[in-house]
Amino acid sequence: MAHYSVRMQAVGLVGWLLASFAAAAIGGVASAGAGDFYGQLDRPGWAPPGRVFGPVWSVLYALQGVGAWLVWRERHAGVRRAALGAFLAQLAVNALWSWLFFAWRRGGLAFGEVLLLFAMVGVTTTLFWRVRPLAGALLLPYLLWVGYATALTYSIWQRNPQLSG
Repeated sequence: MAHYSVRMQAVGLVGWLLASFAAAAIGGVASAGAGDFYGQLDRPGWAPPGRVFGPVWSVLYALQGVGAWLVWRERHAGVRRAALGAFLAQLAVNALWSWLFFAWRRGGLAFGEVLLLFAMVGVTTTLFWRVRPLAGALLLPYLLWVGYATALTYSIWQRNPQLSG
């Protein structure tokens, strides 16, 4: 572990949480009217109600921020820079999904993008694990959720022809 002061560690934690929740906010702008839109879609029986997404994503973004902070603290870890770069890249891709699906209603593109996101989260989880296993473990719920979201995106896209490519 790096020898950061307590104050610097606190600033780092807040910074990584802000980065995570900034991605959430960018996606949230696109999802402002998502509740009504989601409720009108033909969804599979295993799709959660819309009210589940906010709390689940809040927990997942918090876990991501803490995981990134744990990696950031390991100043001398060889893959630290790659891990944090992968983390930031997947946050950007994550935010884009809401725009593709909710704002622009492009189901096919959203499905392709969530496949990319799933792969990126897998890479980020692996890199985090190499730096600090706990950091990688904190991303496992996110990886599972994005896998579920991938299947859900595909199913909804296929059931709703109005969601063009």
